[in-house]
Amino acid sequence: MMRYPFLDLRTVNEPLMAELTAAATRVIESGRYVGGPECEALEADLCRVAGTSHAVGVSNGLDALRLIFKAYIELGRLAPGDEVLVPANTYIASVLAVTDAGLTPVFVDASARTLNMDTDLIERSITPRTRAILTVHLYGRPCYDEAMIEAARRHGLLIVEDNAQAIGATVFDGRPTGGLGDAAAFSFYPTKNVGALGDAGAVTTDDGALADAVRALANYGSERRYENIYCGYNCRLDPIQAAFLRVKLPHLAEENERRRALARVYDTEISNPRVVKPEFTAGSVWHQYTLLIEDRDRFRAYLGECGVGTDVNYPTPPHLQPCYRRYAHLHLPVAEQLSRSVVCLPVSACTTPADAREIAAIINRFN
Repeated sequence: MMRYPFLDLRTVNEPLMAELTAAATRVIESGRYVGGPECEALEADLCRVAGTSHAVGVSNGLDALRLIFKAYIELGRLAPGDEVLVPANTYIASVLAVTDAGLTPVFVDASARTLNMDTDLIERSITPRTRAILTVHLYGRPCYDEAMIEAARRHGLLIVEDNAQAIGATVFDGRPTGGLGDAAAFSFYPTKNVGALGDAGAVTTDDGALADAVRALANYGSERRYENIYCGYNCRLDPIQAAFLRVKLPHLAEENERRRALARVYDTEISNPRVVKPEFTAGSVWHQYTLLIEDRDRFRAYLGECGVGTDVNYPTPPHLQPCYRRYAHLHLPVAEQLSRSVVCLPVSACTTPADAREIAAIINRFN
């Protein structure tokens, strides 16, 4: 029986193994193991990817978001207790960053069409305490439109992007994610479209004061050695991960186009009426290809028996997690329904278009 793995990171990294080994050797031989030229070069590359003036490499995607919110508090743009609109359908890291900063998350339900924050609900979610919108480009599909822009403009709100899953994606006017709002957080977790060989992240922005504050906060709150202007953290980017990312980042367009090609095959070939396919959008980079189906457990079991690996992103929305039980009373029906019905199909470098056609045929036989 054929096997169609959901993801195998060794297979993903195998074509670049010699370059990755050379990059590691370069860092080891340099004697510079914290900060330095590898991190600086990657930051310059990320500015070009996001179209921003500043990029700051940090330890991971969650820390990137945490540092943005902490920096805005230090700069007086936010204050503890301020409200931040967050999507109800997202990975919990998006919300953890808000609450860790002492800010108050206000959950906005998802759109059944886009699976992202329903931007038509933004205006009615704003209160006198709202100060920011955290938009998450979930599954690689940008969540940014005129409704969001107008609401932010009318109420003077910051727009912070969680760009962990959407590096290289573009919006309606052709601009890339990561440079749309006031600041953006990137994750380079190994499973991402551009993944490190460990944890890594970054912040991008056009705001020089914010970039300086993020960089200082990530370095024990210090801009100069032994002078700590903030109560900071140790959230610096590891230069060996920066070196690995410098090997992989030039292949971003190729990787994203491969995923778009697989999504096109799924979109064209899957015809089972029991399955709801995601809306195909050219600007998405398809970090996940997400189907919706009511009988999910049986569907996944069937695919597994046919050799098709799948995943569920995410089985429990943040407001129903035990750590956020204080929000369990909220009525967020779309997000809750998505959590019961979403299934992610293989869409990485482990999967070929021929594989995708065969997976589609297997799905079409499900009844």
